[in-house]
Amino acid sequence: MTIAEEGREHMEQPLIRISVRRLVEFILQGGDIDNRTAGADKDAMLLGGKIHRKIQRRMGAGYRAEVGLKYVVGCRGFDLQIEGRADGIIEEDGKVVVDEIKGVFKELHTLGEPVEVHLAQAKCYAFIYAKQNSLKEIGVQMTYCNMETEEIKRFQFVYGAEELETWFYEVAGQYEKWARYELKWKEKRNASIKGVEFPFSYREGQKELVSSVYRTILRKKKLFIQAPTGVGKTMATVFPAVKAVGEGLGEKIFYLTAKTITRTVAQQAFETLKEQALRLKVITLTAKEKICFCEEANCNPDYCPYAKGHYDRVNDAVYELITTSDDMSRDVIEEQARRWNVCPFEMGLDVSLWVDAVICDYNYVFDPNAHLKRFFGDGVSGEYLFLIDEAHNLVERGREMYSAALYKEDLLEVKRLVKQEDAKLAGRLEECNKQMLALKRECETYEVLDSVSHIYLKLMNLMAELERYLEECTEEEKRKKVLDLYFAVRMFLGIYDRLDENYLIYAELENSGRFKVRLFCVNPAGNLKEFLDKGNSTIFFSATLLPIHYYKELLSTQSDDYAVYAESPFAEEHRLLLLGTDVSTKYTRRGADMYERYAGYLKLVAQTKKGNYIAFFPSYQFMEQVYEAFAALTQDCEDMEYVIQSQYMSEEAREIFLENFEEERSRSLMGFCVMGGIFSEGIDLAQDKLIGAVIVGTGLPQVCRERELLKTYFDGKGYRGFDYAYLYPGMNKVLQSAGRVIRTDEDRGVILLLDERFRDTRYRETFPREWTSMWYCSLRNVEALMRAFWEQDD
Repeated sequence: MTIAEEGREHMEQPLIRISVRRLVEFILQGGDIDNRTAGADKDAMLLGGKIHRKIQRRMGAGYRAEVGLKYVVGCRGFDLQIEGRADGIIEEDGKVVVDEIKGVFKELHTLGEPVEVHLAQAKCYAFIYAKQNSLKEIGVQMTYCNMETEEIKRFQFVYGAEELETWFYEVAGQYEKWARYELKWKEKRNASIKGVEFPFSYREGQKELVSSVYRTILRKKKLFIQAPTGVGKTMATVFPAVKAVGEGLGEKIFYLTAKTITRTVAQQAFETLKEQALRLKVITLTAKEKICFCEEANCNPDYCPYAKGHYDRVNDAVYELITTSDDMSRDVIEEQARRWNVCPFEMGLDVSLWVDAVICDYNYVFDPNAHLKRFFGDGVSGEYLFLIDEAHNLVERGREMYSAALYKEDLLEVKRLVKQEDAKLAGRLEECNKQMLALKRECETYEVLDSVSHIYLKLMNLMAELERYLEECTEEEKRKKVLDLYFAVRMFLGIYDRLDENYLIYAELENSGRFKVRLFCVNPAGNLKEFLDKGNSTIFFSATLLPIHYYKELLSTQSDDYAVYAESPFAEEHRLLLLGTDVSTKYTRRGADMYERYAGYLKLVAQTKKGNYIAFFPSYQFMEQVYEAFAALTQDCEDMEYVIQSQYMSEEAREIFLENFEEERSRSLMGFCVMGGIFSEGIDLAQDKLIGAVIVGTGLPQVCRERELLKTYFDGKGYRGFDYAYLYPGMNKVLQSAGRVIRTDEDRGVILLLDERFRDTRYRETFPREWTSMWYCSLRNVEALMRAFWEQDD
């Protein structure tokens, strides 16, 4: 043990910081992973901020709330600073008591003693306060509050200062090896970063992009990058972020993506830098369902052997891995998890604490239910650098993550399921059902609501009963149904606490007959800010962030964010941009004649020059109609092949689909895909693997309830509501699809925009700068225009 006594004279040393909560949860964790306890206590903590404040206000004059405390433990070669906020310090009659408040849903009479890690938090604060105030003894009070009834149960203890000191140093001592590893690793990592150079010759505009990213991180700002496909955005953001980490401007990089395929590109960028002897640990987080060793991701010790005793072994498994390898690939994580008999998913999350870069889906950072509480939980922050790839996707993903809906029919189904065995739970469900029924009677199709506070209160009552039922239920099928409702209610309550001017509340009777109440996040920027503020700097980048003001409005709340437009490095004469004026995807114009016209375009495109093409459509239905017309039109053509995207493709099926474009062939290949789908962004078919994209329609979302509500909302804010609800999201899909064609200096290709609406000025305003020259065309002259382009190219 090398921990020195506090107050010992020592030279200035590096400082490692850790929160009290993280320290005790990390060192004292043990036992099984068990999803049969619904985890409502944790959820209660998320919802419990109001309860904390309410209890704190009720206390007398001798109660000080939210008292910041920190304590530095001197270690050989570094100082360990343990810090946090005590919920309350009570000073009365010469006695001092540390108060720790926890909100729970369970009935308090079932709580026989405090949860170990809760009490450990309080004991840490008690030790620090007693030490700093030279107290010989100090009280600890655990205050548990039922979230439904606001009933309170307290546990009280008195500890001698020496007893607490021995205990505290034992806990801190167990963390010392981890802190020492962190310090030594950062020294090695930072030394290696100094020698890393940009791995390629800079493309035109790429060096300026790298500089912009670095300056943004240096100034702790946000940057929006609109950069055409092929500029090399991934390396232009990863490289300066890595350099910034080496210079102490950030401690961890989060590379966030919306699609699996872009995660692979990010991995390759880090691997390319590591070829220069860079020491950097990088992990890509894999979804639980994909990495689970069992047939079903059922996380309880009776079903999964890796869940049983997981927490007893996982710290040793992680420590061995991080101290013996820089490779944190999925294969390595799975191998280590099998060796130590622990859950690979949970172990991966634990490993993420000790790596330098985390590649993951947006939801690991932003989703209030799925985010990494290790990094983004209440009261947790760090010097993170966020690199947000394909940032245009974050608008819709953000709306979905911060919205919630509750269906009347789901309440009723669970009520029928449990009414024979649990009258109390059935009663709570009936109370909620009655309130939904009252709203349904007043709703013909949909209705915007001012408030649903009455429903919120009843749902709070329901949560306690759902929690109790789930702990007692042993019938698996029934339990699953109740658990689904539990998660829906939890989500609704959590989102309700976020309601502000960026939300709309509405009730809707769907065409299916189901009735819902929806908390709809119209503008997710404020919610995203809550998590982005936990880091130092954010870089949003995409090939399609146009118009930039739209994305700034919906992804950030600040007016001083930076924005750069990277010019295309590719010669304009390598691309032929055609705009077909004799076709339309408007509903009023659809029919056999129009489908045949589109099929005629596709046939001419494929016959003019042998090669691979993809046609992108606004919907599966429209695609299938044109596909049938195309098949009929080309049935006698021996120089033509075609493949079509199906609606529910497995990863293997997607790979097989893309392999079609990698093969050598003697005939043209026409791919039929849906705009905004898995093949319209993120895929990289360079050179002759794809020489043309046909964009059928403007990509506008279908008219629906929420799109109309968005339109009305933004009209009311003084913006062009139609553009915000329909035009900008639609044109983003168009630009993403068009971006599949020109990927490298050697690429040549044609892009056909087939819809008369593209002539409209409002659509043209969203075109990228490099689309300076285009030709209007029709079925009569399109072949001649393409032939002239290809002959000039030859």
